[in-house]
Amino acid sequence: MREILKNCNLCPRNCLVDRTTSVGACKAGDKLKVAYYSLHEWEEPVISGSRGSGTIFFSHCNLKCIFCQNKKISTGGYGKEISDEKFKDICLKLQDMGAHNINLVTPTHYVPIIGEVLQKIKGNELKIPIVYNTSSYENLHTLMMMRGIVDIYLADLKYYDDNLAKKYSHVSNYFDTATMAIDEMYRQVGNPEFDDDGIMKKGLIVRVLILPGHIEDAKKIIKYLYATFGNYIFISIMNQYTPIINSKRYPNLNRKITDEEYDDVIKYALSIGVENAFIQEGETQDESFIPKFDKSVL
Repeated sequence: MREILKNCNLCPRNCLVDRTTSVGACKAGDKLKVAYYSLHEWEEPVISGSRGSGTIFFSHCNLKCIFCQNKKISTGGYGKEISDEKFKDICLKLQDMGAHNINLVTPTHYVPIIGEVLQKIKGNELKIPIVYNTSSYENLHTLMMMRGIVDIYLADLKYYDDNLAKKYSHVSNYFDTATMAIDEMYRQVGNPEFDDDGIMKKGLIVRVLILPGHIEDAKKIIKYLYATFGNYIFISIMNQYTPIINSKRYPNLNRKITDEEYDDVIKYALSIGVENAFIQEGETQDESFIPKFDKSVL
């Protein structure tokens, strides 16, 4: 698997750099770099459950979203390089702590390393499901490396309008790329399955983060997902956009979405027949929900 790092095309940016000697657009090298791991209580209920999701936050990212709430690690590069053995130990420690699953956050640029380690321990020492938490800006051959390893895909579908993807994430052709990736995710994991406690064992959840001023784009995303998958996936409709920048160029990003905007999108989803959905309540648009990254735990 790791040979691809010498001519890297793990993500659609297709940098083709030798990551053993340099870095590409994601800024990652050829070793795992992790910012933090913990039992995370703020994922969807079927992921976090009562004991938390065993979340591992990887440093760097192949997108450059200007509103990213995890900018410290995604573009700031905060984190610590760790060995394969340390990654294995983290997974097993999270399992021992009671995690319902191992939740890999922005893993794309480390897939060959992650895949090799998990292949060795999954079903043996590691008994809990693997969650692949992604922006969906993925190459199909990279996702195929994780076939049989990933049990649950927790995927974003960020934009319907590619003009928004260019403005806010500096990528072209996002929607076509992401929807092809989500199709592959569904082919791999199929319809949702749950354990006796209602925790997801297998399946696909697609997150739709509503951006202020762009509720129509969110509706188009939901319409596409429902028309394509019906109620065989879960759609997570998120109001948690947190304004962490002060943009003169895009002033709409300087505010939270309103209750009226969020309610409008929820009512639309219900009107077209969406049944398997998660919605958010309370003050999710709060910086207290942003993890306090601490690489000292490593």
